[in-house]
This record gives sequence, structure tokens and C-alpha cells, in this order.
Amino acid sequence: MTANKPGIGRRAFLRGAAATGLAATTMPLGSRIWAQSGKVLRVSSYADIDALDPGFYQNGYNVDVMNCIYSKLVRYVPGREWEWELEAAEAIEQVDDTHITFKLKEGLMFTGGHGEMTAEDVKFSFERVLEHDSPVKSDWGPLDHVEVTGKYEGTIVLKEPFQPLWSITLPYGTGHIVSKKAVMEATENGGNFGMEPPAFSGPYILEEWKPNQYVHLVRNPDWKGEAPGFDEIRILPMDDTKTAERAYEAGDLDYTEITLSSLAQYRGNVPANTVIEEYPSLYYVWLGMNLDNPALGDENLRKAIQYAINAEQIIDAAYFGEAAPATGMIAPGLPGHRETPSVPVAGDLDKAREYLEAAGGPPAEPLTIDALNATVWKTMAEVIQAQLAQIGIQTQINVQDSGSFWTLGMESEGDRWKDMQLVLNRFSMLPDPYYATSWFVTDQVGIWNWERFSNAEFDELHANALSEADGEKRAEMYRKMQDLMEATGAYKFITHEGTPVMYREGLEPALRPDGRPLFIDFDGEV
Repeated sequence: MTANKPGIGRRAFLRGAAATGLAATTMPLGSRIWAQSGKVLRVSSYADIDALDPGFYQNGYNVDVMNCIYSKLVRYVPGREWEWELEAAEAIEQVDDTHITFKLKEGLMFTGGHGEMTAEDVKFSFERVLEHDSPVKSDWGPLDHVEVTGKYEGTIVLKEPFQPLWSITLPYGTGHIVSKKAVMEATENGGNFGMEPPAFSGPYILEEWKPNQYVHLVRNPDWKGEAPGFDEIRILPMDDTKTAERAYEAGDLDYTEITLSSLAQYRGNVPANTVIEEYPSLYYVWLGMNLDNPALGDENLRKAIQYAINAEQIIDAAYFGEAAPATGMIAPGLPGHRETPSVPVAGDLDKAREYLEAAGGPPAEPLTIDALNATVWKTMAEVIQAQLAQIGIQTQINVQDSGSFWTLGMESEGDRWKDMQLVLNRFSMLPDPYYATSWFVTDQVGIWNWERFSNAEFDELHANALSEADGEKRAEMYRKMQDLMEATGAYKFITHEGTPVMYREGLEPALRPDGRPLFIDFDGEV
């Protein structure tokens, strides 16, 4: 938040994806942060991990690490098309709309003497998400229970059909399997173990985590499967991707995403011994408005802000024109993508002024814009500030580090949400539209629904679309949901960005079709 089952068409989404191989010939000596004892992979991440319980995780950067230290029944296949393959499962089959049978591979061991993975662990892992009211329980949708039919065999039983099961639930975050014995010993009631995993089952274990410095993964001595490509993985959190670019150029990273604003520069001046590739992105970026903040209570004021914002100007300034404007949350190629938004991409200043006049003029006090403390977000906020000033609305920009920003709208973290007004936000996506709309249902108000948008029709459409088998009917539901969001005036969609990456020649990165890394499958030499 934060794929498709094989056979569900993804070609339309991928058709426009450019795989540009730009290589140079010589490698700088660079500096080395760590002494290399064996093959060490050094990579960046856009934020530091903060939740390693797959039943209660938040954000995709946690999943990047969980993919390495736990196992799932199935996992994503690296490449340009969305597919899955068996991981912990020896076999898996959807026998009807609501029953999925599975058989585990034998000999998958949990660390710490917690024994072999069994169907009881699968049952425990999946059911605890619902039992403990996890913030990501929607990923399991209508799960009823898991029936254990043998030591390694079981059946996942749903209350009704659930379209995202194969694209999100099983191969992504909540599909990871934990040790029932280890978790019960660590938590007593099987609840959230946070940042202290009691057992591992993947090819890597978490050796060390230094908050805001690095994550250190090493090979799991109890792992009996195919050996991973590297002995160690070092993940450095870097809120500002430009910082990661400088670290790569200094020789301190082997792989990193790069900013769209830097892409044009790198095309003409590729770092030595480097390959650059471009992937489409499923991220969505928008400006949201807190509907429960008194200063934004007038719908006409919110619509004045919507129409004053020109997404094309923002993209030119923040991304050097290397991204396309968004028409909603759902990216091109996904069911529910809108060809045009209700509010023009470039805005309309005359219409903005009309709405502002209907609202009685601009607010007496400057509105606040909250943004992450990184170059791209500060640039976007400054452009929006200038655009709103054109119609007489004054703003103050508040930049925050990731730890502060990502709790801004959460009621569980205090009363800061009450003071939040405008917020520049970006959510990760997976290629099922459910993953976009699930964060904006009424149940998510005060969790991830920071605009505090609540609409009964939206909630009903979201619920019905989960089981709708007719592709066009399902797509129309998601288009309508975006219309409802935009009609409140609380959302201005900006872009889906893009995912350019660079890495050392000789490295064989494993990436999803949207460019997100699957570190477990990285190989080669660095």
C-alpha cells in the first residue's frame, strides 16, 4: 500500500513499458561502507522498516524485507508480466469460487527450534489477521477460515468470491506464514509482534536493524531450499532518492531507484559500469484535504483548490516532465482506470475563482500543506503554494521526516490529524484496483483514510466489486468510486510517477513489473 493471476491480461499495462539498457564501461573504485565477507548486496529503500509482522505490517518497504525472511504459499515472479509461482506450497488449486486447497513442501523449518512449517501454521497466520482486527485485514477480504486436512494439507475457505486473492492476498504481505508456536510464545495471544520476529522461515534472517541507518540480512542457516544469490543484504533507508543517487555514484550502493528528475540527466551521462532501466509505476500521488478540519468545511473552497492546481506544471517542476498526469488513483492498464478526470488535469483558474467566490473568499489564515522532507515533495508543495496564491489562497508548507509524516493522519497516534489540512501523499499499489480503493472506505477513517472521506455508496461499490466476475462491470464500479471521491473536492490526483532504476553491470536484479525489487531473487556479481 502496495498483481494478477497468470492468465489475467496484463499486456495492456506493460505494452508502454520501456526497458532501456544504458551501460558504460568502467567502474569507479568507490568507498565501501562494510567489509565484504562473501557476496554482499547493498541497496537503498525509500523508508526505514517499522513493522515486520506480516499480519500487521504497514507499507511496501516492510514487505521488501518480509519477502526475504518469511515464506508464502506463492510469490510474484520477477519480470515484465504479473505472474505468481509456488514458494512454500508444493501444490495449490482453486477448486471453486470459495475453496482453495494447498499442500506445503515438506522440510521447511522455522528458526530457533520452532520446528517444521505445517498447515496449522498456515491456518494460524491467515486467521490471526481477522481475529486481531489487523489494519490490513481487508487483504483477506471474505476469509472464513482455513481447514486443516493433514499435516501439510489444508483448504482456504472464503465466505464469497474474492477477485484479489491471487493478485494481492497470497503473493504479497498478508500471505506470509509465521510459526504458530513462536508467535504464541512471544505474544501469548497470537497478536502483533511488531519489530521482533520470533522465528524466520525464508532464505535470510534479520541479523541487525539500526533504525534510520540500515537493515542487515544474512543467510538463514536452517534454510534447506535453493541458496539465495547473496550471503548478505544491506538495505539503507533514504527518504530522499537523490541521496541514494549520490550514494550509488560514490560506490556505496549496488542498486537503487532513481528520481524521474534525474533520469534525463543520466541518459546523457550514465555512471560508469551502470545499467539504467525504466519501469511503469503503480504509485499514485495526490493532494488530499481533511474534510473534518473546520478551515476546509466548505465544499466550494475545496473545489476552488482542486481547480487551481495544475498537475502538468507540478510534473514539469518536480519530475522534469518525465511522468504523466494521473486521471485518478488507478493507473493505465488496470480495471477502473479513467481516461479523463472530473477535474481537468491542468485545472481551470477561472472556475477556481468562481468556487472561491461562492465560498466567501479565501480563508483568513494560511492553510497548511504537509509533505515529506524530500526534494520532490518540497518542490511539489512549492508549486501548489504558488498556484493557490494565484487565486488568493495563502499556504504554509510543513516538511516532515518519514517517521513523523506517516503517522500524521492516524488517530491512534494522537490528535495531530485534527490540525492537518492539505497533505501531499503517495501510496504504493498492486495491479488490482481493490488495493487503491480499500484505503478510502469508512472503516479506514483515521487509519489510512486521512481525508476522512466517508460515503455509503462508495463503501457498497467497493464491497461488491471484490466478488464481481464480469470485468467491465467491475471496472465501471471503480471508475464510479473515483468520481465519488473527486466530487467531494477533497482530492486532486497528480501522477503515477514512474520507476527508473540503476544498478551495477554484473548484477542480476529481480524486479516486479512495476519496478519494485524482489531482493530474495537478486543474483550476479557486484
